[in-house]
Amino acid sequence: MRPEHRLPESSIVVRPEPMGSATYTASSRLQAAGLPPAVALFEQAAEQVPLPAPPQPIVIADYGAATGHNSLKPISAAIKVLRRRTPHDHAILMTHTDVPDNDFTALFRTLADDPDSYVHWDQASFASAVGRSFYTQILPSNAVNLGWTAWAIQWLSRIPQGAPEFHDHVTVAYSKNEEARAAYAHQAATDWQNFLAFRGRELCPEGRLVVLTMAVGEDGEFGYRPLNDTLVAALNDLVRDGLLHRDELQHMVIPTHARSETDFRAPFSPKGLFEGLTIEHLEVFEAEDRFWTRFQLDGDAAAFGAQWAAFARAALFPTMAAALEGGVRGPRGCEFIRQLEAAVAQRLSSAPEPMQIPLASLVLVKRGSQ
Repeated sequence: MRPEHRLPESSIVVRPEPMGSATYTASSRLQAAGLPPAVALFEQAAEQVPLPAPPQPIVIADYGAATGHNSLKPISAAIKVLRRRTPHDHAILMTHTDVPDNDFTALFRTLADDPDSYVHWDQASFASAVGRSFYTQILPSNAVNLGWTAWAIQWLSRIPQGAPEFHDHVTVAYSKNEEARAAYAHQAATDWQNFLAFRGRELCPEGRLVVLTMAVGEDGEFGYRPLNDTLVAALNDLVRDGLLHRDELQHMVIPTHARSETDFRAPFSPKGLFEGLTIEHLEVFEAEDRFWTRFQLDGDAAAFGAQWAAFARAALFPTMAAALEGGVRGPRGCEFIRQLEAAVAQRLSSAPEPMQIPLASLVLVKRGSQ
């Protein structure tokens, strides 16, 4: 990946497909994996956080919102809990955040058009957005009562400076280059500390933040191995066919890093406190591969391959296409994405197997009167 490429904070930030497309739907369906227990944690957090007295608004922050689709269910659930605790005319300020390159037009269309949007049924909820990285401070100190982030913080803030290139895979977790793996792990640790530090500033005392993100399983597995290996094979097919240049492939990397339970806890050692935050809940678990479950019911291998390829197209392909000469919007960008999706779908449908999906859910609480 070229060093000037700006990385997204969520896997669908630079998605080229329009909102509502089959590709986006497939991506969101998979990213709903692990969502119900995280939503339950968010509802519990909404029940527990201290609330400001009117007319001061209740502030909810959605970190790494992308187009907002995956935020609607948890946010609506939290608002319903809050409405049991406060008058229905008590203002709720809902702030969706993501990097400046995010498709904020799609975000506001989601809020306006999706029937599940909270703006349709809660007239005292007001939506806003901030285009700034969550590895910096986004909102005023001591301003956020309740925070949410899902499928976002696995994206690194940048390719690690000085990290050696690795050409044996597009995902560092599956590279044999130990120096590269160490460099990415160090960057992920730094990003996690920065994310925590700025949320520690932004949360009100006793405010809560619920996190759902990729994780490393108890067996040390990053997950998604069949998909990742298929990506490498399909990319080499494109090189063979002349659509992709070898040097472009060597610059393609998916800048994500999954953390283990030890990684999540590291900043809080030895006293269990970091920047005013404590971990109230942390669970690493295996989420369901919904595409595999469907395949077991209907035996439709073509649909299984197509669904995983659509997810990869929405979540990963734009980042890889940035390594093309001219980038994702260059003369080969659309054709690269189209052919790569077809190749991934064909390969996965020819030999379906389940994906391991390790996830982590956390609840962070700000202690004290900072």
